[in-house]
Amino acid sequence: MRNINMDVLRGIAVLGLMFMNIYTFAVFEYDYTPSATPPYSDSLIFTINTVFIDGRFRSLFCLLFGASLVIQWQLWQNVKKQHKRLKVLAFIGLAHGFLLWAGDILFIYACAGWLTLKFSQQDEEKNLRMGLLFLLLGAFISFLLAFVEPDFNPVTRSSESFLMAYDAAYSSYFAGFVSNFLIFIIMLIAVPLITVWMAAGLMMMGVYLYKKGVFVQGLTNSQFKLIVPAAISLTALRLIIDPNQSVFMYAIVEPINWLAALSMAIFYCHIIVKVVKNIPNNWLLLQQAGRMSLTLYLMQTVIFILFFKVVFPTAALSFDRIDYWLVIAVMLVFQLFFCKVYSMYFKHGPCELIWRKLSN
Repeated sequence: MRNINMDVLRGIAVLGLMFMNIYTFAVFEYDYTPSATPPYSDSLIFTINTVFIDGRFRSLFCLLFGASLVIQWQLWQNVKKQHKRLKVLAFIGLAHGFLLWAGDILFIYACAGWLTLKFSQQDEEKNLRMGLLFLLLGAFISFLLAFVEPDFNPVTRSSESFLMAYDAAYSSYFAGFVSNFLIFIIMLIAVPLITVWMAAGLMMMGVYLYKKGVFVQGLTNSQFKLIVPAAISLTALRLIIDPNQSVFMYAIVEPINWLAALSMAIFYCHIIVKVVKNIPNNWLLLQQAGRMSLTLYLMQTVIFILFFKVVFPTAALSFDRIDYWLVIAVMLVFQLFFCKVYSMYFKHGPCELIWRKLSN
């Protein structure tokens, strides 16, 4: 029987990714950059992002990816077939990153998935230990690298460095392509240093949670009593820390946010599992979104590139956080409508079908 809970969670994750990814489609290097006098809504949305969004949906996606690797093994009993799927996903990710958007996660997931498969058949406790080990390794490396060249200078949309990055990305379509190409090379260098360990750690946690039945029944009382205080305390700590206060604070903020994101993502899993209850007709639109998450993810890239680079190239110079959220709201409605209509005629999303065909 198909796990409906995981379909809904995957749909929430892929749609939720937009809330953080959208800023990098404007000017990748600077994520969101405020104006010299940002509105109050910027502070409010930043707090909402920090508590509920930043890293949460990325972590949720990794948990689900790890759990899916276990499900595939149970269905196929063929690790070579799984390796081939991951290899195809890696090539899709490389094409996506080099040709479209340097923030690609598909290549990272393929690499981390390959690493996760090496340990996924071990018992649950070993899965948990390996997951924690990978997470701590990635966090420690991130902590050390933050000391290399910390930057405490506040950047606004009128800063010279921001305007130079904007010119490099927008002076021409070719310049934008070259800028993205070079940035993705830098992102690839970071894969073996940080990102693959963090992603693999999250996937191993997903393997552990799946084997413990969390995606079917939710957390046990003892697990719930551990996760909720961890999510609250780590998120509160992240809100308190000012990364511009010192080099140490600058270095520690990202590892703390990763751990807060993991705790919150597990809490999201519990809530959704309890609400959906694996009932086929519950939250049908999000089920459909979850079943074509690859299609929606790549669609977001294409539409956001067209919007920011072609239709409205000055958005990066004028948009506040609330403006980005309005764009996301339109995209959410469009993607859910697309899922509803497409699912009337087809069982698999177009990109999922291509992935399946290339993997056979």
